[in-house]
Amino acid sequence: MTIALTQSDFREHIKDYLDRVTDDNETVYIARTNGRTATVISQEKLNWLEKAVSAREDSLDYAIARDQLIQQGVIADDSQAVESDDTYWNQFK
Repeated sequence: MTIALTQSDFREHIKDYLDRVTDDNETVYIARTNGRTATVISQEKLNWLEKAVSAREDSLDYAIARDQLIQQGVIADDSQAVESDDTYWNQFK
């Protein structure tokens, strides 16, 4: 889920919003002046995003990062279900 709010609301309730980011996996969008926006996400979510972006698409690292991001609701699961057996996992070796 995502939350959009003003900078002053974020400042006033920063602890609550940071708890929601880390405890409930929320993404917080903060509207700033001049049409600028800042976003707050958890360190865990950022780590998986960075891992997915830096990994080759046919690598095990990418597959694991993509799976984590799907579980967190960051990206949609648009893939076909595959059988999670040795044949599947061996393709990443």
